[in-house]
Amino acid sequence: MVLKLQRHRKSALRRFAYQSVAVCLGGTMMAGFSSAKAFSQESISEPAGEPAIESAIEPTSEPTENEPSTSAQPTSDKLRALFESIVVRPTVAPVPAEVVPEMMPAAAAETTEQTVRLRLSLSDRKVYVYRGENIEATYPVAIGKSGWETPTGEFKVISQINQPGWTNPFTDEVMPPGPDNPLGDRWIGFWTDGNNTIGFHGTPNRESVGRAASHGCVRMYNEDIRKLFEIVALGTSVTVEP
Repeated sequence: MVLKLQRHRKSALRRFAYQSVAVCLGGTMMAGFSSAKAFSQESISEPAGEPAIESAIEPTSEPTENEPSTSAQPTSDKLRALFESIVVRPTVAPVPAEVVPEMMPAAAAETTEQTVRLRLSLSDRKVYVYRGENIEATYPVAIGKSGWETPTGEFKVISQINQPGWTNPFTDEVMPPGPDNPLGDRWIGFWTDGNNTIGFHGTPNRESVGRAASHGCVRMYNEDIRKLFEIVALGTSVTVEP
C-alpha cells in the first residue's frame, strides 16, 4: 500500500513539472512573437512628413499569404542613407567644342585660285593667258619691228591705265585719249628703263595686228585688250619668248 502511494506521488510530481515547463515555454514564445510583430510594424511604417522611397530597393520575391517574410525591411534611416549614397549622373548632352576653321596657307590659297600668267611668243605673234597650267585665252598681237624689237625675258605687270593718253617719243607731243590715240582703249605696262615704257595696248590701226610693226610695244585689238585688262593685275607674271 505504501509502495503504491509513493508511485502515485511521483507520477503527480512529473505531470506538474511537465505542465510548468509547457506554461513557461508558451509564455516565452508569445512574448517573442509579440516583440517580432511590434518590430515588423515599426519597420514598415514611415515617420510622418517623410515621403516613401519606393524605388530605393528592388524586392527579389513577393512573400505569399501563408509564408511570412524571412528578411526584415530596412528602417527609414537606412533607406535615407542608401538613397543619399546613390550617385546622380548628369543627363544633359555635353556641349561640343567650338570648331575653329584652319587657316589656309598662302601657297595653298594661291594654288586653289590658279594664278594667272601671260606668255608672249614673238615668233607666234600671240599672247597666251594661263590660269594655273591651262591656257584660258589666246590673242593675236603686233610686235616690235626691226631695230625696235620687243625685249625678251621675265617681267611683271607694273602699270594699268584705262583710256590712256600718248606722248610722242620724238616730239613729246601729247595726244589725249580718244579713238585716234595710238594706245587705244587700255594700257598694260611690263617693262621700263626708267625713261621709256613697253607694254600691251590697243590700237586704231587694226591691220597692223599680227605683224612686226611697233616701236617695241605689243599692239592688240581694242576688244581683246579690254578683256585682258580685266584678267591681269599688278604683279601678274609676263614671260616674253623669242
